[in-house]
Amino acid sequence: MSASKAAASPPRRRVSPLRYVMPGIVLFWLAMTFIGHAVAPYSGAAIQDADLFEGMSRKFLLGTDYLGRDMLSRILEGARFTVGISLAATALAVGAGLLLALTASAVGGLVDQVLSRFLDALISIPSKMFGLVVVAAFGASIPVLIITMAIIYVPGCYRINRAAAVNIAALDFVAVARSRGESTFYIMLREILPNMVGTTLADFGLRFIYVVLLLSSLSFLGLGVQPPDADWGSLVRENMPGLPYGAPAVLMPALAIASLTIAVNLSIDAFYGSRRAREGVH
Repeated sequence: MSASKAAASPPRRRVSPLRYVMPGIVLFWLAMTFIGHAVAPYSGAAIQDADLFEGMSRKFLLGTDYLGRDMLSRILEGARFTVGISLAATALAVGAGLLLALTASAVGGLVDQVLSRFLDALISIPSKMFGLVVVAAFGASIPVLIITMAIIYVPGCYRINRAAAVNIAALDFVAVARSRGESTFYIMLREILPNMVGTTLADFGLRFIYVVLLLSSLSFLGLGVQPPDADWGSLVRENMPGLPYGAPAVLMPALAIASLTIAVNLSIDAFYGSRRAREGVH
């Protein structure tokens, strides 16, 4: 009897460690956005009594930078700029793209065509070129960086969300809502939006990765976060002279960028992979 029960029970699925490790890395950097300056062992701006580009030690876990400042403190404090600015820009881009996509799908007709053609023209401009031109013209303040990167990624957000919204708008329950005389606003928020939350959240995560990389690229070129503040891209640029000496100050900010972007990507994959497995989709 016990043998038959054992044979009938399905095998237990093996849970990948990435399902917990990668979200943990994401949550860690999100926490450092708010408390990094409080938990840093030293002030990120304070020059320590140490050699320039000093290696890892018990006193300076990640070494020192080109001015003798503690690199761990610089990275933890830089998270509020890299992660904070990227989150704000991504939220603005996804929010605007989602609103425009809902409007286009619910209204349709000329509104849909005008929005689509305008944003298609905007998406044809290379993102880094657009960012360089705008930041060089208006300065590299944090509001300018947020708005610039949001504008760059609104067209992509619009196209993803519009594709999902148009498919949902063609379903029967939306046609029933229209026949009941529901308003366009009601259809957007109560019929279409709840059925595309998963697509929007996945796009938010991937778009966040793109914004982090774009911000780091601009900062590496000197057009991102300006001194005395520094994000991770700025830290890589500042410590490039230590590259011939193998200083950890060059590698550690790049590893921070890589850890955040890879962790977000794999977290999204793990979440939707487990969701498809639960639903029996292969």
